[in-house]
Amino acid sequence: MRDYDRLPTELRRWLATAALPWSAVSARKAWDRAMERTLDPDAALSELDRLQDRLIAKDAPTVWGGAHPVAVGD
Repeated sequence: MRDYDRLPTELRRWLATAALPWSAVSARKAWDRAMERTLDPDAALSELDRLQDRLIAKDAPTVWGGAHPVAVGD
């Protein structure tokens, strides 16, 4: 819980509505990489959204089957 409490406020808000169960450590790593590239919290959050979308699309066929809309790119 301490790791979560140390996250930036913007990242904690994003995690509250995230579709995946991010750990504080993995979220922080993704956030730090995004902030390095963008230097902007809003742009970094957009990068996290895109990363999460890619992770869901990658796992969709295995988790929900190949006919799931995310798996078929619908």
